[in-house]
Amino acid sequence: MYVGCHVSIRGGYLQAAKMASQIGASSFQYFPKNPRNLATKSFNLQDAEACARFCEEKGVLSIGHAPYPLNLAVEEDMSEVMLKAILNGLDITNSCGSIGLVVHFGKYRGADPLQGYKNIISLLNRTLRHWHGKACILLENQAGEGSRMGTMLEELVQIRSLSDYPDKIGFCLDTCHAFASGLWTGNNWNDIVRKGTELGYFDHLKAVHLNDSMYASGLRRDRHSNIGMGHIGEAPIKQLLLASVLQGLPVVLETPTQNGSHQLEISYVHSLLN
Repeated sequence: MYVGCHVSIRGGYLQAAKMASQIGASSFQYFPKNPRNLATKSFNLQDAEACARFCEEKGVLSIGHAPYPLNLAVEEDMSEVMLKAILNGLDITNSCGSIGLVVHFGKYRGADPLQGYKNIISLLNRTLRHWHGKACILLENQAGEGSRMGTMLEELVQIRSLSDYPDKIGFCLDTCHAFASGLWTGNNWNDIVRKGTELGYFDHLKAVHLNDSMYASGLRRDRHSNIGMGHIGEAPIKQLLLASVLQGLPVVLETPTQNGSHQLEISYVHSLLN
């Protein structure tokens, strides 16, 4: 299992990869550009390609994460800026040799939720029609804050299957989101594996966000806690980590740092694998 954490690109993409490797991470996540806005970024291609070479040499896997304001479910008059932001993110992650770009499922504020799903499919189709790189979009399950869209495995699988470009779409499982939404209670992991296997979800799972939760299951509160220190707890997380459907994937911590680093927590997660 490729255990790692989110890292900053303040020093560039290569430096981010080196930073991850130095603390014992065999995977990492990064924001390809400013996470607070949707502006496209002109990036240093040589730096990105150096990151890709370093990761290949060291056996490190990486994933990018789209900016927070990105919303797949917006109406068509807002979708062009989203399209450009996704393509820009995919271009950077592809150049860095990353598996893909994590994108939240999307939230729709209108009266008809069905229109929100239609908007997601439409934007994915329009975006991926222009994308020919290896990096893929990684749809992330949501916690249910503000909207209950994207909290169920069936939704993610259905959106992928209805897309014109399913081979360019994979999934990222966020454990805190799954817990917060009530999908995972801490006691029903075997049921999730069974359902996800039947749906084909795990066939296209490419990455995991490994987070404990500050709040109880089903409260739809997306607040991350360090592993074993939240309401999920050590035993359920260990059961999840040992599941065969997660083996070989990048498992990335998005938890608070301890003494400014994730090094100790990465070691702790490795101890749960034994």
